[in-house]
Amino acid sequence: MSNPHASLLQAGRIGTMELKNRIVMAPMGENYGGTDGVCGERAQAYYAERAKGGTGLVIMGTAAISWPTGTSEPHQLGISEDSFIPGLAEVTRRVHEHGGKVAIQINHSGKIAANDRTHGREMWVSSIPPAGPVAEAMRTVTPKEFSTFVGVGPYPDRYRVMDKADIEQMVEWFAAAALRAKQANFDAVEVHGAHNYMIANFLSPFFNSRTDEYGGSYENRSRLLREVLTAVRERVGPDFPVWVRIDAEEMHTPGGITMEEALKTAKLCEEYGANAINVSAYARLPTGTAFTDAPIPQKQNAYREFARDIKKAVNIPIISAGRWELDDAAAAVTDGEIDFVAMGRKLLADPELANKLQANAAKNVRPCIYCYACVSEIFINKGIKCAVNAQTGHETTKTITFAEKPKHVLIVGGGPSGMEAARVAALRGHRVTLVERSDRLGGTLFFAALAYPENGRLLDYLVKQMDHPNIQVRFNTTVDAKLLDELKPDEILVGTGAKRAAPAIPGADQSHVWSGDELRRLMTGDRADEVAKAKLSLTERAMFKAGGMLKVTDSTAAIQSLSKLWMPLGKKVVIVGAGLVGLELAEFLIERGREVTVLDPGTHPGSELAIVRRWRVYDAVKAHGKLLMQSNVTRIDRKEVIWTDKAGEEQRCAADSVVLAIGAEADSTVADQLQAITQIPLRRIGDCNDLGYIEGAMHSGHAAGRSL
Repeated sequence: MSNPHASLLQAGRIGTMELKNRIVMAPMGENYGGTDGVCGERAQAYYAERAKGGTGLVIMGTAAISWPTGTSEPHQLGISEDSFIPGLAEVTRRVHEHGGKVAIQINHSGKIAANDRTHGREMWVSSIPPAGPVAEAMRTVTPKEFSTFVGVGPYPDRYRVMDKADIEQMVEWFAAAALRAKQANFDAVEVHGAHNYMIANFLSPFFNSRTDEYGGSYENRSRLLREVLTAVRERVGPDFPVWVRIDAEEMHTPGGITMEEALKTAKLCEEYGANAINVSAYARLPTGTAFTDAPIPQKQNAYREFARDIKKAVNIPIISAGRWELDDAAAAVTDGEIDFVAMGRKLLADPELANKLQANAAKNVRPCIYCYACVSEIFINKGIKCAVNAQTGHETTKTITFAEKPKHVLIVGGGPSGMEAARVAALRGHRVTLVERSDRLGGTLFFAALAYPENGRLLDYLVKQMDHPNIQVRFNTTVDAKLLDELKPDEILVGTGAKRAAPAIPGADQSHVWSGDELRRLMTGDRADEVAKAKLSLTERAMFKAGGMLKVTDSTAAIQSLSKLWMPLGKKVVIVGAGLVGLELAEFLIERGREVTVLDPGTHPGSELAIVRRWRVYDAVKAHGKLLMQSNVTRIDRKEVIWTDKAGEEQRCAADSVVLAIGAEADSTVADQLQAITQIPLRRIGDCNDLGYIEGAMHSGHAAGRSL
């Protein structure tokens, strides 16, 4: 069978460095450096795991050349003193042990040095930066999050406009860091010239307003980059691979870097001895959504055109980042648009990605769901994590080992926690029987995949993992004493999810008022006939059946398409609740032409969402619907919702349909009933035990599977 990703598995070369494939781990600050900047066991194991998974080139990001100053993260790794070399050398040893190559990204954060701001230190800049917009989405940051938010401290901003001596010092820091990288046995160095860090701050015509030989014309603004490249090359020698990460564009930045200047920069880097160009992009943040344009995009293959244009301008390899889809990346390499594909989030989700592609098993790659849980941790002073991979950042402590005494495990509930527990248990040699009361797997994840399609990839992956010789799945099955007597399991895991009871609001019992649970059951086929009879007219039921909704319960993509043609909700929809479920549902309905108003009694919307994902959903709902916080619903009438605002004034809002997206809580009913009839050890996982949504379900299921 031909491998559709064969081009990604071809050997490649950057300068003198030979690479076994075209898959690169993108430089992504992991914030695992502790308080001393030393690369310890956690960071070493994290990078080694990606090399073990077959990644051809691992790029460590981002090492501070003047640690602790010039750092953007509180636990950033350092490379500013020889004392940092031993820890970094252990990374190179481990990566090489697995047959991979490893580079390190060296950087000074300049005006982005949020950690300097926090500690009252001067932030070194090309010139005083223009006052920037404050994204309205920042209002969604909760007080608890804000108390640890990066860059927030008791000190006012202090900028140091660099003089010539400072610039000379900066060049020396870069050169010395590059030499230390070579001494630590790295195979290459990446100079960070993007994302408005130090070098990009000089390159940008928007941020650099100097009037000396380092400002004004492009020749002047690029002088620091030229001096850095010259000094680095002199220090590491002619054969050591060096390349530069550049911005193809500064988005949402009038007068910022454009492709025209990016092409000049790429040619300049080649002229000054760079062995490759790593193409990225940057965006100011007039909105929260802008962060998901660049540098960590939501859009698929976001920088493909940028990379293709730069590839045409130079004769050195192009490394391209920007949420590449695997099929498209393979096509781009085949067509000569790029040479290497850099992936960050995908390799957090599945460090075995390259090995799985090599085995022509792309369907077994655990997908990133682009929830931004990883990078959101950086904002609140924590190391990165992954919602779908509990082992990210815990490679040495959350290991999957073969069980000394395999058991027969009964798992009740085919949602994400149950499937992840089954997957891990089966890998450990346990025999698993997974029972699901409906006729398909997924639980609430299936409904979540309707509201946010990326979740459907995770569902598809988990369902695929149930095709394992150690796992038996039983549909349309409830657990009772008879089944327990038949199966005789050694242990029971219950992952039956949360309950979403309708709140005690007058009028909530009307047919046009939907609880989140009722809507989920109807749209996913979980006892949908019961809901249809209770909530839909005869005409609507006929449309529902004619539309084939009940026949496609195994396909989130099919229901996604059908939901654009038919939904059991009117034109004007009021959603009560601005949490994760309410906001994602609002986004989903807005895309389907509904006029949406979201009402919530609280002060901070979407607090269950990762910060960056929250910003994006908040912007979408505010731009195309209404989001009204501190709004207490007092009554629901047939055609309107009555509520009081924060001043206590009564307000009214027209509504054809109302969705109650509040009141979710852990539901241990099934677990309690089973506990009462058996002495078999039983544990609750997922939302059945503690409301944690997809991340909580995946992590608790993984923990349960490991501990059996």
